Amino acid sequence: MIQLMATYSLSNSVTTICCLIFLALLGTIYLAPQAEAARAFFVFGDSLVDNGNNNYLITSARADSYPYGIDSPTHRASGRFSNGLNIADIISQKIGSVEPPLPYLSPDLNGRRLLIGANFASAGVGILNDTGVQFLNILRMPTQLAYFQEYQRRVQALIGRDQTKRLIEQSLVLITVGGNDFVNNYYLGPSSARSRQLPLPRYVKYVISEYKKLLMNLYKLGPRRILVTGTGAMGCVPGELATRSTNGGCSAEIQRAGALYNPQLDQMLKGLNKKLGKDVFISANNGQMHLDFINNPRAFGFTNSKVACCGQGPYNGVGLCTFLSNLCPNRALYAFWDAFHPSEKASRIIVQQMNSGSIRYMSPMNLSTIMALDSTT
Repeated sequence: MIQLMATYSLSNSVTTICCLIFLALLGTIYLAPQAEAARAFFVFGDSLVDNGNNNYLITSARADSYPYGIDSPTHRASGRFSNGLNIADIISQKIGSVEPPLPYLSPDLNGRRLLIGANFASAGVGILNDTGVQFLNILRMPTQLAYFQEYQRRVQALIGRDQTKRLIEQSLVLITVGGNDFVNNYYLGPSSARSRQLPLPRYVKYVISEYKKLLMNLYKLGPRRILVTGTGAMGCVPGELATRSTNGGCSAEIQRAGALYNPQLDQMLKGLNKKLGKDVFISANNGQMHLDFINNPRAFGFTNSKVACCGQGPYNGVGLCTFLSNLCPNRALYAFWDAFHPSEKASRIIVQQMNSGSIRYMSPMNLSTIMALDSTT
């Protein structure tokens, strides 16, 4: 009898252990996707990264009709100023997101999709609030930050305060803004209010000082990895070539603005990191990334780095890209999609440099290094 009880007890113990092992494995199966989920991704800025917020606004700065999106998976315009994906979309792929974060104004951004992140960018905006006034109703940078605060309150209702704080701190932020402060403000027309008010060097310093305040306000909202892009080669885009080029070259004056602005931006970011005692702000030298394929297009598979794929007038750089515009048959051969925005292929080249580029392009580290470092903490 004692032996039978011992045998029964041993059998029962083995069964219990097997059940526990099974439950542990089952838990691993169900928990693993959450543990390995991509970090949340938040996007701020202008038309280079807007993925549809302006569709919900009364503004002329829109990309919601053909042929925008012609090469996207749906072949439909989504609000992205691209023939397909933009820089933010491609970065979201690089960090393993299941889908790009939705525009914050999209009615589909709710429930668990909030945990992927959100895109607050709005075409036409600048660092300064008077930039882009001609576009009427756009999400200026203070509004984008206010929406980020609102987003956090919505997520707190979903997963609680502590988990929301963790989600924000472990997120990646991309902010792409500044170009419009030159092309759609200082250089807007032959004599803009800002150009009459300040000479270019003083204007650049003012923009940098305002950006510093903006970035610190963003930092105070919780994110600890913020990727900040400099301006591209503003004087070399088809829109500027059409109006300011001499002998087919880039606009020297607008290129001068970028040459003043981008190094000061980089130094400002280094100063903020030193003050904070950690590498929060990552500087992306988009100006050099653009110049690489503008100066040597064939090395990157382009046949044209001056004429936009979609547009009209000199360099296809006049006016908007519409269904009436000239449209190139092979977008992969063009560095520029429209008068001011890169093609999807060019955006992929830019993101590749962000991901694995040297210190010439990314400071103090590139995106792949960030991902590797943060995966160990």
